[in-house]
Amino acid sequence: MIITGKKFSKPSLSRVVNGDTILPDAPETPKKIRLDHLLVQQHPEYNRSSLQTFIKSGFVKVNGEAVTKPNTKVLPEVEITLSIPEAAELPPLPPVIYEDEHVLVINKPTGLLSMAKGEYCPEPTLEDYGLLVHRLDRDTSGVVILAKDLATQKMLRKQFQDRKTHKTYYALVEGKPQLNEALIDLPIARNLKHPTTFQVDQNGKPSQTYYKVIQQNDKYSLLELKPTTGRTHQLRVHLKYLGTPIVGDIIYGDGKGERLFLHAKELEITIPGENGGERKIFTAELPEEFTHVFQEK
Repeated sequence: MIITGKKFSKPSLSRVVNGDTILPDAPETPKKIRLDHLLVQQHPEYNRSSLQTFIKSGFVKVNGEAVTKPNTKVLPEVEITLSIPEAAELPPLPPVIYEDEHVLVINKPTGLLSMAKGEYCPEPTLEDYGLLVHRLDRDTSGVVILAKDLATQKMLRKQFQDRKTHKTYYALVEGKPQLNEALIDLPIARNLKHPTTFQVDQNGKPSQTYYKVIQQNDKYSLLELKPTTGRTHQLRVHLKYLGTPIVGDIIYGDGKGERLFLHAKELEITIPGENGGERKIFTAELPEEFTHVFQEK
């Protein structure tokens, strides 16, 4: 039997079938790459975590359109632009209460962050003025001590950890406490339904706050507060539990008003000095707006 090859109408295809000619490989479809991975290649001056933050903040555009998900897959040849806003200018130094070669004590204005949130923070924080020792909520004003060197920072922080500092706050609250003076001894835990907030919880961490009524009328009371523990939002949570939330508290109160009426009035602490250190009491005068409601007729 004689077997003959099939005849093709196109000689070139015949040569391919017979092995005389090799067709070129079909071009591969480019694989898509995660946006954050591609940015790491294009911007090695930033780490991946920072670039993910930039993406989520809306600083990255793909072919002119903002993309806010780091895991978005794109083709390598797309046009990517990274535009990071310039950081806000550092405002003038807040009023200085005390300063020497080791520490800077200032009267923090309401609205100033204690520390940056995430790796990128376009607004000023206390860390722009010195080494952070302790924190106040953004909307709390008053005494803050900053260190000028690491040894001082360690010394001051240990005093807060060991409860060897004494802090006095003033708060304008809604209503009147049942007692003019008392110790609030109520444990506090994170509110699992709203993880950024806290609440009184019998399984929480021990928390104590002394309070004393300084002034009051039919609607408001001005309280002096002396916490012996330093739980997050402690004063705000304790006062809400008493039924007298701090005026202007957007988390634990009605949030009405121009600010949170909580002020860190005094801080007693030992700073570096001769013979192991010098005990000091630093005071930030109470803002006038705290007493306006008692002057109205």
